[in-house]
Amino acid sequence: MSEKHLTYADSGVDITEEEKTVRTLIDKLSYVRKGIGAPLTGIGHYAGLLDFGEYALAMTTDGVGSKVLIANEMQRWNTVGIDCIAMNVNDLLAIGAEPVAFVDYLALEKHEEGFAAQIGEGLLKGAGISRMSIVGGETATLPDIIKGFDLAGTCLGFVKKEDVIEGGKVQIGDVIVGIPSTGVHSNGYTLVRKIIEESGYSYHDPCPYDSSKTIGDDLLEPTRIYIEVLDVLKACEVHGLAHITGSGLLKLRRVTKLGFDFYDPLEPQEIFKLLQKEGGVEDLEMYKTFNMGMGFLIILPEKDAAKAAEITGGKIVGKIVESGIRVKNLVIEKE
Repeated sequence: MSEKHLTYADSGVDITEEEKTVRTLIDKLSYVRKGIGAPLTGIGHYAGLLDFGEYALAMTTDGVGSKVLIANEMQRWNTVGIDCIAMNVNDLLAIGAEPVAFVDYLALEKHEEGFAAQIGEGLLKGAGISRMSIVGGETATLPDIIKGFDLAGTCLGFVKKEDVIEGGKVQIGDVIVGIPSTGVHSNGYTLVRKIIEESGYSYHDPCPYDSSKTIGDDLLEPTRIYIEVLDVLKACEVHGLAHITGSGLLKLRRVTKLGFDFYDPLEPQEIFKLLQKEGGVEDLEMYKTFNMGMGFLIILPEKDAAKAAEITGGKIVGKIVESGIRVKNLVIEKE
């Protein structure tokens, strides 16, 4: 174990300061449209909802983040398009909406042969998994601003108003079904890169736990798209949904003020164990930064939990309690 105890803030990303910035920005957004297109929810949930008659239109926007720097190092860009779509689609799913359309924004320092084809390959695959169309986008060449590239996008979905899931029905005794992630997904990579850069490893080294792939390969594993959640919504009585991204399990406060007891969490993948060991990262910091093997959560009555787990390949990982967030004996948020 490293003698250092690295944190996300040490790497340059302070979640607390980021939240202050977001709140300051939101405070300035006071204009609200009326009639068709009027917002149905405040800013701060996984997706924004707009009035569209019988339906609510749902919108999200997100990007790949500093994971693109590892793609540059590995000279492999055919998976980051999946990440870009996944980060948007999963947030739509977390409010019960079905994705229908996507637009991307690609900002470049310069154009290179073969690069755009690989980006397009990932976007195409992500759109196919998500059962939606890519209807447009924008490419900007910004050598004075961008070093390398940045990839982001916006997703549109829909849901009947009565089927919106914001977490208001979550109650004590509900069961939590955890669905596995594919690894680090697309969050916490500023800390990930600092750990690897300060360790004795490079991205091109074989994984110490699997010599058939490199550390860079494992870190580029694309974010899972949880489209099967739509099948759960049709088959089960769902009270709450959560996409676990940056800030880890603290994201659960978007869903409910009630508590979460993860008495049987999913096992984190080996990449998390390597990062924790090499960075000397404490357990609490890991669960406040990464998904730790649980990329999506479904909260529902116990009677439907087994069915939801079967549909998604997940398992029952905990239950809803009065307050706090706990993973076995680790307190993420005090009661």
